[in-house]
Amino acid sequence: MADHKSHNKVSLTPPAIISAASKGNTNAKATINRYHDRLARALSGVINIIDPDIIVLGGGLSNIESLYYTIPRLWQKWIFSDECVTKLLKNHHGDSSGVRGAAWMWR
Repeated sequence: MADHKSHNKVSLTPPAIISAASKGNTNAKATINRYHDRLARALSGVINIIDPDIIVLGGGLSNIESLYYTIPRLWQKWIFSDECVTKLLKNHHGDSSGVRGAAWMWR
């Protein structure tokens, strides 16, 4: 979400951007929409290459609730198949789910 900072010359954290967008700030909404678009494009590439059953998001930005209903709608534009059954899910173990999964793989 660095574009918001450079676009507005103001340094905001992701939670502050989400808050501003929920209050109607058009620049913050544009930042979130760019993030949705870029993440949808990136995940569509993953889907096109490995066709996963699910994609689980982790990290602090995975707490943005709009990701889970917006991204699957957007990624349809870039998926090669007419039908996509891949689900986008929120992690069950908080922001550190990725680290936890990596630790489990180490064994």
